[in-house]
Parts: sequence; C-alpha cells; structure tokens
Amino acid sequence: AAAYAAGKGVVPVRKAGKLPQPAMSIDYSLEYGTATIEMHADLEPATRVLVIDDVLATGGTVKATLDMLEHLGYPVCGTAVLFEIDGLGGRDRVSDHPLHTVFRS
Repeated sequence: AAAYAAGKGVVPVRKAGKLPQPAMSIDYSLEYGTATIEMHADLEPATRVLVIDDVLATGGTVKATLDMLEHLGYPVCGTAVLFEIDGLGGRDRVSDHPLHTVFRS
C-alpha cells in the first residue's frame, strides 16, 4: 500500500525458497540459530530503496536486508516498521539508517 500510494515499485524480501525466480540471498543470525532471506536483484543500478517491515525486534531481518541492499549497490534512504518491540536491541542494530516506527512497546 505504501509503494502504491507513492507511485513506486515493490521488491519483496522473503525467506529462502519463497520467491518465484532466482534471487540474491544472505544468511543472518537469529537469537536461536540462522536464517536466509532472498530478493530479486533486478533493480536499476543505484535505485534508492526504502525498507518496510512489519516488526522490529532484535533487528536481524532488517539488518540483513540492509546489508544485502548495500552489497548490491542500492542506497537505502530509510527504514520503516509498523511495530517496534523495545529492549531487544533492534533499533541499535539498524542505527546506520533513519528508522521510522508506527507503534512501539
């Protein structure tokens, strides 16, 4: 909805194996193990990106997304989350980028 309202495109970042075509992937640490996320790497070079996620807790998924985008050469203009859980370190982990939160607990 945010991309539609802004007249922009969407590039989904998903758990490994959920995307329909070959994708870039990155492994990242969770508090209980590791996980892999993937995205399509077909944006125009130097496309500015806004990362939007539902929940920010420890920050692992958002940080991995930011790292993957930067590795691919896409500048991140900011990060937005619907819900942030305080006290789990997520905000500190992604502090290199502006972070906008709708709800915090």
